[in-house]
Amino acid sequence: MANHARFWGRTVMVQNGNVEAAYNVLNRILTQDGLVDAVRRGRYYEPPCRRRQRAAFEASRRVLSAELRRKVAFVARSDRRDPWGGC
Repeated sequence: MANHARFWGRTVMVQNGNVEAAYNVLNRILTQDGLVDAVRRGRYYEPPCRRRQRAAFEASRRVLSAELRRKVAFVARSDRRDPWGGC
């Protein structure tokens, strides 16, 4: 089990007895994986209509975030052609 990819992805080593730093790292890993949100959502019943609304909102947020990242990457590019041609 120790060589399983999911196990390694969520393994945090405590260095020099610094448990708080290891806990913060583990919390960040679980948040990025979406496990913290899934556990919080599972505490209470979520009606099917709210589940569909949440899924649609998350999908639209992903699309808008990807579009914004693409635009920022385009503006931040350094190899773009000068639009004014050396004015």
